[in-house]
Amino acid sequence: MTAAREAPVSEWVTIPDMYRDPFPIFQRMRAEAAVHWVPSVNRYMVVTYDECHTAEMDGETFSADETGSLMKRSMGHSMLRKDDPEHAPERAAWQPPLRPGAIKTVWREVFEANTERYLDRLADAGDAADLIWDFAAPLAAENLRSILGFVNATQEDLQRWSQTMIDATGNYADDPVVWEKGRRSSEEVDRAIDELLPYYAAHPDASLISGLVNMPGGERLPIEAIRANLKMTIGGGLNEPRDVIGTAAWALLENPDQLGRVLQDPALWPVAFDEAIRWIAPIGMYPRETTRDVELGGVRLPAGSRLGIVVLSANRDERVFEYAERFDIAREKKPHLAFGGGAHYCAGAWVAKSSVAQVALPRLFERFEGLEIDGDRETSAGGWVFRGMLKLPVTWQRERKGAAA
Repeated sequence: MTAAREAPVSEWVTIPDMYRDPFPIFQRMRAEAAVHWVPSVNRYMVVTYDECHTAEMDGETFSADETGSLMKRSMGHSMLRKDDPEHAPERAAWQPPLRPGAIKTVWREVFEANTERYLDRLADAGDAADLIWDFAAPLAAENLRSILGFVNATQEDLQRWSQTMIDATGNYADDPVVWEKGRRSSEEVDRAIDELLPYYAAHPDASLISGLVNMPGGERLPIEAIRANLKMTIGGGLNEPRDVIGTAAWALLENPDQLGRVLQDPALWPVAFDEAIRWIAPIGMYPRETTRDVELGGVRLPAGSRLGIVVLSANRDERVFEYAERFDIAREKKPHLAFGGGAHYCAGAWVAKSSVAQVALPRLFERFEGLEIDGDRETSAGGWVFRGMLKLPVTWQRERKGAAA
């Protein structure tokens, strides 16, 4: 048996380089070790599939309740930074409007209407159309606004709140400007929530905030938990579907043979969705902290070690996914880690699958015949804690109004 070793110190890994293109960096890290100490982010980064999965499934050893958490500072102490049993009641309170039954009976119709609205906006942009900012971002924000029940806010408010608080959650560079923008958004969200609690006590509906106000038995989560968890949901619940729409559309447009297969067989839309989030996981890294001395991937980790679980890297682990750097809807089906796992498996997974794979992507390609990337304008992606398209300019040959099924 090989003795465990100290983690390699990867001083060559920088935040700007990871933001631009993390994949060559992660490929080199995976080849050298499963776990690295990275001074630029002041934590161990876990970059291989098996070790990321191990950490996610062992909550007793790899705690979500990280000391000095950036998310706690940005958004408050949400369920995402709690372990069971504290995590369980908050998760249970969040589930009813996010379950498949509620999506089918309430939210699918909302997703369809919102999708048509923002396809109109994309069409109106004409030669200046950007798939992210004219369609994916406002659509994701409007869908989330509806589910949460923020009747006193706009989708533009949710976009601003989400981005500034997410930026603070990933502020490993400790930029004071980023912290200040996040703080202002956090306070705006608190004020909006405070207005809505009495409103939904008098006007209950199917929204999440209404459900939190009108819980069975008259019980209610503490206001601090409501605020923190709603901020967490605004962050991931907006950025993830926005970035999946952008990533999946980009991948399909860059691989016209695969796009052709999906257009011929609409049953492949969920497959394309799953491959897109494997290929570029929207949430690239999340933290954990060891509760005891432990060995992970042959590396010794003392109790209290701060970890980054890098699913953006794990989902491209060559040991698990053949030709992992390729987008390929025909690849052998294997479980990816984009939705996490264990107790913290993404609560919004069914919402994302319905709103993106069943509605947004099919309707987009039905509406715009000959949709393609505009090669005369810049296309770009960015991020490593959260990664998605920054610019995706598009053109099309013909618009097919009323093409929706």
